[in-house]
Amino acid sequence: MSEIIEQGVLRDIPYHVKKLKVDDLPQILDLQRTVVDALPHKDILEPLSAEEFEYILKGNGIVIGVFVGDRLIAFRALLIPEIDDQHLGKDIGLNEEDLKRVIYQEISNVHPEFRGYGLQKKMAKIIMKLIDDSEFDYVMATVMPYNIPSIKDKLHQGMHIAALKEKYGGKLRYIFVKPLRKKLKLKKEAVLIPMGDIEGQKNLLHNGYIGVAIKHQCDDWYVEYRKVEAEDLG
Repeated sequence: MSEIIEQGVLRDIPYHVKKLKVDDLPQILDLQRTVVDALPHKDILEPLSAEEFEYILKGNGIVIGVFVGDRLIAFRALLIPEIDDQHLGKDIGLNEEDLKRVIYQEISNVHPEFRGYGLQKKMAKIIMKLIDDSEFDYVMATVMPYNIPSIKDKLHQGMHIAALKEKYGGKLRYIFVKPLRKKLKLKKEAVLIPMGDIEGQKNLLHNGYIGVAIKHQCDDWYVEYRKVEAEDLG
């Protein structure tokens, strides 16, 4: 049985967190199906296949799960990606050596019955601590524009928008990154742009801006972009 990483109480409900193994795959797939079925817009989430989960669980990343008793209610995954043409590091201009030191934040699912318990933040905090920073320099992820909960999740972890491109067969995605060994010093000037202005955001990103926050105003969501003044080694 996997070692328990954390345990506590969700309001009145005891829970525990542990690293998942291949034997947990049926529960992972069942939970993913439940989450996908409950989505109002199916393209918000890019579900993983059984083979992709198995690849991670067999030593190519980490999957943690939150359990209530024996029931899996949430999971979050990190993936050590293959270096191919679709590697996210290539989308932000990393060199070949740096590509080897990238780990992805992959899929994260919470059962609809347990939304509002702060499980996304809880799992993010736990799984980020499990990253071996002697092996990895960058954490990367993709999120669809207007997937506000996922965008907030990435920003809360100190990630920023580094690119906006079509991935997964033509689906538009923000590409988030968090350097683990560098601290970014940002210029004070900020540009606020509607999230729906795709070309405007691409232009800002092309000209050295990064997305660092989102704001809701005038019945729309806006992204705050700022330029990097300097990069300091952590």
